Amino acid sequence: MNATATPPTMVHVPEAELADTVRRALTRMGLSDPHVRAIAQVIVAGQRDACQSHGVYRLISCFDAVRAGKVQLAVEPLVTTSGGPIVQVDAKFGFSPLAFERGLPALVDAARHHGLGALVIRHCFHFSALWPEIEAITAQGLAALALTPSHAWVAPAGGTRPLLGTNPIAFGWPRPGPYPYVFDFATSAIARGDLELHRRAGQPLPEGCGVDADGQPSTDPVAVARGAMRAFGGHKGSALATMVELMAGALIGDWTSRESLAFDDGAGVAPCHGELILAFDPLVLGGGDAAVQTARAEALLEGIAGQARLPSQRRFAARERSHAEGIAVPATMYEDILQLAG
Repeated sequence: MNATATPPTMVHVPEAELADTVRRALTRMGLSDPHVRAIAQVIVAGQRDACQSHGVYRLISCFDAVRAGKVQLAVEPLVTTSGGPIVQVDAKFGFSPLAFERGLPALVDAARHHGLGALVIRHCFHFSALWPEIEAITAQGLAALALTPSHAWVAPAGGTRPLLGTNPIAFGWPRPGPYPYVFDFATSAIARGDLELHRRAGQPLPEGCGVDADGQPSTDPVAVARGAMRAFGGHKGSALATMVELMAGALIGDWTSRESLAFDDGAGVAPCHGELILAFDPLVLGGGDAAVQTARAEALLEGIAGQARLPSQRRFAARERSHAEGIAVPATMYEDILQLAG
């Protein structure tokens, strides 16, 4: 593994052109138009924001899932509401972006009426980052929290066998101006997609990301993929990952990461499970004094920004560059997706 591999050559593609290419690739996979549009939106957003492991690389994940015959290509998610704070969506074993899109309006209504709302998505193939969902909620003036399991790729703290998922957690708070406060991170030491990106680039993983099949520490992405990833922060990350399994798995009546991996049965495709998204209305929960609430939150966030970088700031800066220069895509990856698009 070459520790000094040179950065990949990048091409800059106008956002509309990249979106068209991604949509054509998804259409060739046999996905229905609503799924194509919803999936393309999150894939292009990931690449636009320089999230390489959640950008156009994810087209390969979609292609593998479709080729394996696991995912439903044209199913319409079923949204169920009861007038209370809980919105339920059965994705019917389709990809998750359309299920979220269909449930979002009811989630926003529930949060504004009750002060909080819960969107429960079941039976979805989830491959995307969580921040596009979070930003869609903060754009409505709401705070949001999202949790989802994955496949059992991560060993619990002190263990060497995979049991937990990468289990991301994302949170967002609406702010004045164009961008909210957002964080979105896996509870594993590195995102699963980064294993493949490091393999493709011939680069070793950072120390502490995982162990090989014999339980020995390794920086080889192939060896770690065959062994187990580690949670970030030792027992703290492991506890958070366990919380995600319980809250977005057992609590909502859907699979844990181990059950998702069993369903995969060696196909090696995107995880299939559920997702829990909570939305909070600051006006309802805070008594309705928006000016005071905003000032208090901004004092905190500006205080942090005065001495450290806020989460997502590099991503937002990449978004601005993409708007000005076109979206940067690794040249070899762009060739791959052009082939997928025909």
